[in-house]
Amino acid sequence: MHLHRYDPIPDPSDGFQLFEVAVAALQPTQMCIGMAEIRSRQLDFSEESHEERRRYLRSKPVPLVRNGAGDLWMVDRHHRLRALLELDSRVTTYGYVIAEVESHDRSDVLRELQRRGWLYLHDGRGKGPCPPEQLPSSLLDLEDDPYRSLVWKLKKEGVLRPQPLIPYHEFRWGAWLRSRPLPPFHSGFLDPALPAARRLARSAAASHLAGWKGET
Repeated sequence: MHLHRYDPIPDPSDGFQLFEVAVAALQPTQMCIGMAEIRSRQLDFSEESHEERRRYLRSKPVPLVRNGAGDLWMVDRHHRLRALLELDSRVTTYGYVIAEVESHDRSDVLRELQRRGWLYLHDGRGKGPCPPEQLPSSLLDLEDDPYRSLVWKLKKEGVLRPQPLIPYHEFRWGAWLRSRPLPPFHSGFLDPALPAARRLARSAAASHLAGWKGET
C-alpha cells in the first residue's frame, strides 16, 4: 500500500462551526476521482429541490484547511462537489475548518497537508506519488480513476463498510484492487470487473483494509 500514516479527519459534530463557501473556491487535495460516482450523484442532485440540496449539503459539511490568506483546501467531499460544480459554477456548500496554516505560501500548506496524511498524490492510473505542487487547484481538473469508480460501486452495494474519518479510504481499496488481476473495465462500464472485485473485496486477503466486511 502506498498510503500509510494519517491523522483522522475530525468529525464535524465535535464543536466545529459551519459556514457557507463557494465550491469553486475550494482547492482539492487529491489528483483524481471516479467518474462513475460523479455521474450517479448528478442524477441524484437533479431530482432534488434547492432546499433539499441545501439541507443535504449542510448534513455533509466539507473538512477544510485554511491558510493565512484565507485560501481553502478540501480534505474530503471531492466527488459530490465536483458533481455539483459541473452543474452550477456558482454553487455553494458548507464547510468547517479542521486546521490552519499561517503561511500564505501554497507549498507550505501542501507540506502540512502531506505531513498529516491529507493528500492523495497518485494519478488516475495509480502512478505516484507525484510532487504536491502538481495537484490541480480546481475540482474541474481532477482526472478519472476507474478503480476509484469500482470501489464506489462496491461501497454502494454494501460490500465495503464506509469509513468517513479515514482520508482517501476508497483510494486505499482502489490501490489494493489495482494490484490484483481484473478484467478490463472503465468508469463508464464497471460490469466486467464487478464479480471478481466483489470476491476479492470479501476475501480474507483484504481483511487488513478498514471497512472490510468479509462474507456477510
